[in-house]
Amino acid sequence: MKKVLITGANKSIGFETARQLLQQGYYIYLGSRNLENGLQAVTKLKAEGFNNMEAIQIDVSDEESVKAARAEIGKKTDVLDVLINNAGISGGRPQTAITASVDLFKQVFETNLYGVVRVTQAFMDLLQKAPEPRIVNVSSSMASLTLNSDPDWQYYHYKGAVYLPSKTALNMYTLNLAYELRDTAFKVNAVDPGFISTDFNNHRGTGTVEEAGKRIVKYAVIGVDGPTGKFFSEEYNPETEEIPW
Repeated sequence: MKKVLITGANKSIGFETARQLLQQGYYIYLGSRNLENGLQAVTKLKAEGFNNMEAIQIDVSDEESVKAARAEIGKKTDVLDVLINNAGISGGRPQTAITASVDLFKQVFETNLYGVVRVTQAFMDLLQKAPEPRIVNVSSSMASLTLNSDPDWQYYHYKGAVYLPSKTALNMYTLNLAYELRDTAFKVNAVDPGFISTDFNNHRGTGTVEEAGKRIVKYAVIGVDGPTGKFFSEEYNPETEEIPW
């Protein structure tokens, strides 16, 4: 049974991603910053008939928490097949390039970029033991420099001086990671789940968590001929799903 760690999996997109992977027979380490919330999420999934999961306390912005999570999972398995870096924060609104504080930048990058680096590096040894390791970094179409500089893009006027750069930086990390692992069995991709109605955006989104989960799961389970080092958004490009960086 393949094993997956999903950060920020106690609710919304992360929770739905866990549900869909459970349906496909994966074992889930359901990462949650607050363990109680993670345990409640497990209870909900068990009520739906799923059993192959457990909650893991992991705050991606905290080095010691990540180390503790790695130690805990290391007691249970020698191999991790999939890592889904889903945990993220918006930093709130509004965010302007003129007024957003450096402290806010640090707070958002601590989770959205450094958190991904922290978790990826901490679990790399377990991933390297998997026959077909997969890493999915949850990004956003709003991170695209190409689209954000195009006045004709539908979201051109929806800027966010802190959140957007954090995801753009995540994309570059994804590219570098995929490049370094290019001669291995790893597949490393960035995936935009879409503009989804969740607590993250005060339910302003138009898509569903089911749609988002499906988009993430697709690249968590891709085969040996699947892509790596790519940026995908089904919402932006329904045909090929590739989105410009």
